[in-house]
Amino acid sequence: MDPVSRARLFGVSDVFDWPITLWGTVVVAALLVFSPLLVLLLSRAGKIDADLRKELMLRCGSWAVIAPALLVPVLLGAAWWIGMMFVLSALCLREFGRITGVFREPMVMGAAYLGLLALYFAILDNWYTMFAAVTPITAVLILAAAILSDRPSGYVQRVALGILGFALFGTGLGHLAFFANDAQYRPMLFIIIAAVQGNDVFAYLCGKTMGKRRLCPNTSPNKTVAGAVGAVVCTTTLVVCLGHFVVADGMQVWRLHLLAAGVLLSIAGQMGDLVLSSVKRDIGIKDTGTILPGHGGLLDRFDSLLLASPVIFYFVAYFRGIGLDQPARVLTGG
Repeated sequence: MDPVSRARLFGVSDVFDWPITLWGTVVVAALLVFSPLLVLLLSRAGKIDADLRKELMLRCGSWAVIAPALLVPVLLGAAWWIGMMFVLSALCLREFGRITGVFREPMVMGAAYLGLLALYFAILDNWYTMFAAVTPITAVLILAAAILSDRPSGYVQRVALGILGFALFGTGLGHLAFFANDAQYRPMLFIIIAAVQGNDVFAYLCGKTMGKRRLCPNTSPNKTVAGAVGAVVCTTTLVVCLGHFVVADGMQVWRLHLLAAGVLLSIAGQMGDLVLSSVKRDIGIKDTGTILPGHGGLLDRFDSLLLASPVIFYFVAYFRGIGLDQPARVLTGG
């Protein structure tokens, strides 16, 4: 492996070369410390009732796990981020298989997991051609694997669920992992994750304070038009503000691009949320799991990234490029 790739994958000497990485880490640490204190103060002041206090404290506890799980791999190096995303993709695919029942189809799930391994090998290798090829090849593999049980009844459902699961939790999240092949992946990931997670908060706050007209009442009754529009405005503002510091440090993007990126991240993030809401409504469940108290399952927490990741990946790739200055095929040596 060449020194440039080794430094990107495992090096930490440049971890705080970008101010946004340093200040982002400080802000995340501060939020983890002061958020539960704020909840307690609001509770003692009588601003929130006991039930809401319990829910908020559960969410703070979950974020105390989620935030370091996302932050630490970014700081440690690209290999750690890719590894963490592989684990997240595998767990999300498992959760999807459980709630849809496709986990009972070992050949279909086996083909999907095999595709997941190939996908993340391509990401770690910085081999984009293979990365792009894995999704259609995995679809073919799932189509073939579903035949081996010799049960024509339910074949379409088995195949559809297998391909949908891989597309969302393999290909979708895989694009976020592929950002690690760029030398400036840390500031880009900070902005993307902050925008997508903040987008959920903005939609919730704007919906609670101004929302009356429901956005998709049969899919997600709590979402409002005001919440969706407010999230677009607030998320776009956040991206432009954070991106300003990155631009000042020399990254080749422009304010108009940041404006467009903010709009795309907000809309795609909200659509990802609605996609999982549709799946849950169709199945008849409220949450996809209980692994994250106050949030539900992994899919409930990371659904906004499913569509936002590929959308912002190709947006950035078109206008700036991703990893073009880094050695390709660092493991296979092609």
